[in-house]
Amino acid sequence: MPTISAPRAVVDGRMTGPVTIAVHDGVIREVRLDDRAGSAPGGADLVLADGVLTAGLVDVQINGAFGVDFSSADEAGWDRVAAALPATGVTSFQPTYITAPLGALISGLDTAIEARRRQADAFGARILGVHLEGPFLSPVRHGVHEQRFLAEPTAEAIDRLLDAPGREILTMVTLAPELPGALEAVRRLTAAGIRVSVGHTDATAAQITAAADAGATLVTHIFNAQRGLAHREPGVPGATMADRRFYCGLIADLHHVAPEICSLVWRGARGRVVLVTDAIAAAGMPPGAYELSGIPVLLSEDGVPRNADGTIAGSALTLDLAVRNMISLGLPEAQVVEAASRVPADALGRTDLGRIAVGARADLVWWSDDFHPRRAWVDGREAGAPTTAADLPAARESLAVSP
Repeated sequence: MPTISAPRAVVDGRMTGPVTIAVHDGVIREVRLDDRAGSAPGGADLVLADGVLTAGLVDVQINGAFGVDFSSADEAGWDRVAAALPATGVTSFQPTYITAPLGALISGLDTAIEARRRQADAFGARILGVHLEGPFLSPVRHGVHEQRFLAEPTAEAIDRLLDAPGREILTMVTLAPELPGALEAVRRLTAAGIRVSVGHTDATAAQITAAADAGATLVTHIFNAQRGLAHREPGVPGATMADRRFYCGLIADLHHVAPEICSLVWRGARGRVVLVTDAIAAAGMPPGAYELSGIPVLLSEDGVPRNADGTIAGSALTLDLAVRNMISLGLPEAQVVEAASRVPADALGRTDLGRIAVGARADLVWWSDDFHPRRAWVDGREAGAPTTAADLPAARESLAVSP
């Protein structure tokens, strides 16, 4: 049975080690914590001399990266993102489409299905499902989303989603729960196994609680594009931090949310913070002009993408940087890593991902001691970062024979 050993690892929410992990058929079969792990060069098939071993990161909100916008990407673009993400520690991701005509969003489901099928035997990050951030958003909190495409979550609109040919890949919908018909939409979507996140919303705390009662379990990019926190009206951030039914998505680029408020969210939603990138095509790219679902966006020298009127348009963040940013605030390393791995996986109901545990997928990341990714494995096979699926080698060495 192939094994990998490391001097330190994040296991069960704490930094521990030495550790030896046994992998078979892409699944972790044994996790052994003892003094022998990594102490002898021949003690495992792969011995990591230093650094930290963790589960692979899970990004549940990413619009694109590396010059690629999912809403308009061709096959090579989709494959380039999946192949390159492991270099940032991400081994699973949920591509996100922002507000557009409902028919275009439904067509996008088929595109994602084709990409997932095409990449099945590749060695990049896996597509978990599609997140629709819109079009059922508040007209007063729409942010960069085009107001002309906003819609109410009518029974007919939800029928179209649930009856769509690509429905199998739809895993999350962000909506504003105060809209007419929204609570019934939450009930229907969650009954169909689709996670509902509240976002781009002017809802009161009472309306957020009603959404949770209907089945909503997440908040999209807390503090951004939503009714704010006040001392008599908790708004969206106050309600979702206080209600333990919610996972709180946080863009930790330290621009969307100030460092002090990142720390506040961490403590207010302890154990429920989901680090996300909300990355657009500008992520991993130099300053310049990019697009987000057809909207021109400029990435300036400060690293923040904005549209023509100055509204922040997604981010240029990568998830490994989000981890380093949160650690730099003095937060516990192991728990920060879990906020980008186990917690987002749990938020999607994927208990087979985001953790070093028996029965979990062997998605692993080896980090330097200062948390820069060095190598990554998906299903126990080392991931590379070629630019297109065509560049992927016919076969890669498995964990069993990694040098």
